[in-house]
Amino acid sequence: MERNSGGHAGCDDTGGDPAAAAVVPDRAVVDPAVVMAQAKDENFPVASRVLRPEHRRHLLAVYGFARLVDDIGDEAQGDRLAQLDAVEDDVRRIYAGSDPRLDVLRPLRGTVEAVGLPADPLVALIEANRQDQRVARYETFDDLVAYCRLSADPVGRIVLYVFGKADDWRFARSDEICTALQIAEHLQDVGEDFGKGRIYLPAEDMTRFGVAEADLKASTAGPDLRKLVAFEAGRAANLLRAGAPLVHSLRGRERLAVAGFTAGGRAALAAIAAADHDVLGQRPRPGKAGLLREVVRVLARKR
Repeated sequence: MERNSGGHAGCDDTGGDPAAAAVVPDRAVVDPAVVMAQAKDENFPVASRVLRPEHRRHLLAVYGFARLVDDIGDEAQGDRLAQLDAVEDDVRRIYAGSDPRLDVLRPLRGTVEAVGLPADPLVALIEANRQDQRVARYETFDDLVAYCRLSADPVGRIVLYVFGKADDWRFARSDEICTALQIAEHLQDVGEDFGKGRIYLPAEDMTRFGVAEADLKASTAGPDLRKLVAFEAGRAANLLRAGAPLVHSLRGRERLAVAGFTAGGRAALAAIAAADHDVLGQRPRPGKAGLLREVVRVLARKR
């Protein structure tokens, strides 16, 4: 998705609001083709070709918001926290019945109204990126899971709202799947994240397996790091199994989409295992055949 060069594209009136005056990278258009290409490598189900047109439209609107927030949290120049505050202000405008100032958020208002999407999961995604500016290490696995409640779990809940299947039981299963997917992604990106100054491997587990931060600089993973990655991958696999009943609580295209979402996590973990848990040499990526195989397994799994 292209960035506009002028901040709030096509919307110069800030109404004197200091937060709205923050320089926020905006996008006039969310290009579905670009989104599809990006979403293939992300924990976001908008790339599923089985989605109904109205579902895809709503998820594209949410994806535009999520990408903007992540780009600010990872790449924005200047005061990232102020820019995130400005985006939250725009989200609040939607729930106050006003149009957002940022072009990329304007489709989101229609989605919020159509599916009854509450503000909480959107604000949580913003808060996750605020936390990324303040926290670069996680002491325990519980600390990491708490971060995933902000960075990953809201995505699954948003999908359930879009599908009209939002309830507490499905939220719990979705949270397990989304946390697992986030952990798998962190494992794939250990080297890249370390280059950005972030470590998502719990510090207590690093100590337990004898892994030092210096070990994350290597071109290939040593035996201790591989054991640690295998341990965390096992945790992610357990969460995926716990969340799997969500797939069978759905029907039709919704079931296929969530099965693909879940299978992507299983395939990522399989790719990590196939690389002998070396996540530094290159990013372990599942192939199409492996992904298809996992989709079949997820769908065939008994309730």
